[in-house]
Amino acid sequence: MSESLQSRVSVIIPARNEEANIECAVRSVAAQGGVPLEIIVADDQSEDRTGEILKRLKVEIPSLRTLRVDALPAGWLGKPHALACGAKIASANWLLFTDADAEHRPGSLAELLERAEEEQVDLLSLSPGQLTPTWWEKAVIPLVYVWLAKLYSFDEVNDPKSSVAAANGQYLLIRRAVYERVGGHDAVRAEILEDVALARRVKAAGGRLLFLPGAPWVQTRMYRTFSEMWEGWTKNLYLLYGGNVKLVLGTIATTLLVDWMPIVFLFVPVPLRREFASPSGVFLVWLYYFVLINIFALQYRLYRRRLLALDFHPALANYYWLGSALFGALLLNSLRAHRWSGRVHWKGRAYTIKGVRTG
Repeated sequence: MSESLQSRVSVIIPARNEEANIECAVRSVAAQGGVPLEIIVADDQSEDRTGEILKRLKVEIPSLRTLRVDALPAGWLGKPHALACGAKIASANWLLFTDADAEHRPGSLAELLERAEEEQVDLLSLSPGQLTPTWWEKAVIPLVYVWLAKLYSFDEVNDPKSSVAAANGQYLLIRRAVYERVGGHDAVRAEILEDVALARRVKAAGGRLLFLPGAPWVQTRMYRTFSEMWEGWTKNLYLLYGGNVKLVLGTIATTLLVDWMPIVFLFVPVPLRREFASPSGVFLVWLYYFVLINIFALQYRLYRRRLLALDFHPALANYYWLGSALFGALLLNSLRAHRWSGRVHWKGRAYTIKGVRTG
């Protein structure tokens, strides 16, 4: 590869019906300073105005290249295929895979590329800042990421001695040589969580991972409707739990016992018997409610602290109990889809889960 390409980055964006997001994503990448780059958008059979918007942007942005992905080969899922198509025409020695709903802050790429090169990182990934304008996003999105931080600790992922590996496809910067050495997206063509699968292959091959909370550099709004969110997390949660049924059921049980049982007890009427009219009885009643209120306060403070650690606004802790109920329901639905129905849906496509009986 020529010396002129040594600092270049090919930014690859898969886009399927992304008319609401694609312009912001492309413009935010194009506005990056300090790094020569090319932008490749793989239009994955979009049926909305995505293609029209890209044609207009190409007139303004010389570094933008587009390709139309017109067919999905057997054995491939849509996103890995679009990413693989983009990577095949990329010219740089660093590849940044990012989503169409990601907005990149000015200068973020230069800063992160410099860090990756200085620390000899092979794959750098971010967990972006999450925009949550609606009540259901405020309730669910932060809580999901708090649980994921328990499953995929940043410290463990970044520790070469640990086998834990993870990445977020909303921002995944990888050395091209490493990407090709582990087989690229061809090797994870049938993986719903292609980002995590790719990170595992890199780490297993001896590559170094750097996984960071990414709010200072990039932000995203993952879902624009409740049904999209329900469909998306149904597709992903069971797999993010490693397909571990006991772990999924354990989390559901935790949300019921730790989060919701105290609420049930709060409304359990204290027996109105004679002894409760005595001073000792009144004391017991007050003690009962004092303990419950302190349980709520402890849960709230703990969740608030975890939100701050992930760069979420602490006021989102007010949605904790509503989020807990929805999260438990999503986990149960994801378990149902992957273990019993054998089918998940995303962006108008239905994917059959291997090894699950559907008839």
